[in-house]
Amino acid sequence: MLDAAVRVFGERGYRAASMDEIAELAGVSKPLVYLYLNSKEELFTACIRRESAALIAAVRDGVRTDAAADRQLWEGLTAFFTHTAEHPDGWAVLHSQARSGGDPFVAEVGVMRDEIVAFVTALIAAAAREAHGDPELAEREVTGLAQALVGAAEALAGWANSDRSVSAGEAAATMMNFAWSGLGNLMDGRRWSAR
Repeated sequence: MLDAAVRVFGERGYRAASMDEIAELAGVSKPLVYLYLNSKEELFTACIRRESAALIAAVRDGVRTDAAADRQLWEGLTAFFTHTAEHPDGWAVLHSQARSGGDPFVAEVGVMRDEIVAFVTALIAAAAREAHGDPELAEREVTGLAQALVGAAEALAGWANSDRSVSAGEAAATMMNFAWSGLGNLMDGRRWSAR
């Protein structure tokens, strides 16, 4: 039932999706949908939570925390873009449909985003401490970098999913060139390489 709901919500949006359409696609009766989830709002919230958990797990599982910092970023970005490409309806639910559906849905996505930002913040802080030997990095700066990185990755996934010719590896490499190499190096022709 959730698979059908994610597909319909992802393709049509929260407001345009109908419970009849979801029930038909799931191969169940509409009363059965309401038996499990009392309303369209509860069903959409369940979809957001499921897709959020899957995305978070994909990113966490994709990163080897014992790898070098650039490798961790590469692995995390590759896992993120692979997941969003393989689950375009789930990404649409999280990235565009939930944000346009109203406050309760925006808050649900915010919980997922906060968890990903916290994970990225911890990785950046650990990498910076290792690189500079400074245990007292400015937490605000590290959190800001994580926010910027996550926001840029979200925007790039939106673009990549709207242009199916962009592979997950290409999207991850674009982010690496932007985030790791930096715009200055990129403009000078120096790019990050997966080695």
